Amino acid sequence: MKKPLFPLSLLALAIGPFAAPAFADNGDVTAWRLFVADHDQPVVNVIDALDGDNIATFTVKGPATLHRSESGETVFAVQGSANTVSAIASGIAFHDHGDHGDIDIDPPRLLSTTFSGQKPGHFVERQGKVAQWFDKEKSAMLFTEQAVLKQKADTKVIDVVAAHHGVAVPFDHYAVVSIPNPEDASKRPVGARVVDESGKKVGEDVACPGLHGSAGSGSLYALACDKGLLLLTQQGKVPQITLLPYSASLPQGSASTLIGGKGLQYFIGNYGPDRIVLIDPAEKESFRLLQLPTRRVHFAVDPLRAKFAYVITEDGKLHQIDVLKGQITQSLKVTGPYSMDGHWNDPRPRIAVAGDKIVVTDPLNSRLHLIDALTFKESGTVAVAGKPFNIVAVGGSGQSHGDHDDHHH
Repeated sequence: MKKPLFPLSLLALAIGPFAAPAFADNGDVTAWRLFVADHDQPVVNVIDALDGDNIATFTVKGPATLHRSESGETVFAVQGSANTVSAIASGIAFHDHGDHGDIDIDPPRLLSTTFSGQKPGHFVERQGKVAQWFDKEKSAMLFTEQAVLKQKADTKVIDVVAAHHGVAVPFDHYAVVSIPNPEDASKRPVGARVVDESGKKVGEDVACPGLHGSAGSGSLYALACDKGLLLLTQQGKVPQITLLPYSASLPQGSASTLIGGKGLQYFIGNYGPDRIVLIDPAEKESFRLLQLPTRRVHFAVDPLRAKFAYVITEDGKLHQIDVLKGQITQSLKVTGPYSMDGHWNDPRPRIAVAGDKIVVTDPLNSRLHLIDALTFKESGTVAVAGKPFNIVAVGGSGQSHGDHDDHHH
């Protein structure tokens, strides 16, 4: 039998029925890691979500926005001010064997592969393919997660006509890219087009002025614009773009930030500072507006409890939203107030879900708040030096066939 890696009194904080790392070699094991970027410093901390230990601290080139891949094997640190994108191997990998899934747990590693370009912005990963946008470049970059994990910078570059704040969405042998405003590329894009891997246009452009905000949910990918959502689907080889127009019942407005449901196919968008819109493309009435008590700071979906999403508002309250009912079902005061006045990029809370924990960063108080997703009560805090800001969670449960000891490498 292995010795427990942390005092058993701390296990009360841990999640799930297999909270501690496996004590026997072939048992089920649960592992969750939080990757937390500092608001001001070029630092990413990796924290064990089960016991709060700092597993690693990685120094990058600039303050980072973090994105995890669908597989969870890679976390990308997009450093807009440092013109670079770094990749971190999360150290957690799953292998599906039909009747069971294996989990491999290794130390996280900052990979040697980096991607350079002027002002990296929107990052989109689908099915192991990545499209990295650069706001001040005339091209977007395509690469695969597998190449990155092998520390190979195997990239393709596609022309996007003019430098602009836009987005590219990768498909198998194509990408959907935003179309710059022909009068003034510094304004929001005016639509979307399909291009092949050489950047050649395929089919007709689809107009969608004011394009900003994108997310995936199930087989759909959505881009938000002034008129509604562009829905990207792939039935055959070439991706299709269709417009889902805003319903006439909605007040004047549009979404400019989107997140996509996991397990259920839906999207949530901002709709003005203190409302959100729940979007179900399959329903006749696709749009439902939800009023928040105060202005929205950040929102996230729950990948395990598919019908729930979470919103933190500027009064420091975390709200549980039942997406099926279209209403706030529980609210909990988590942090002090974080006003939405001031600069859009001021340090404010961000949300991630790690198993049965909802984690909220509290950058001005150098800590993370852990909320039990089942009871919706705070279960603890983790101190993190500096201003913990952007956060992603990676993990899950599986069968372990190795003798990994994550804390003492």
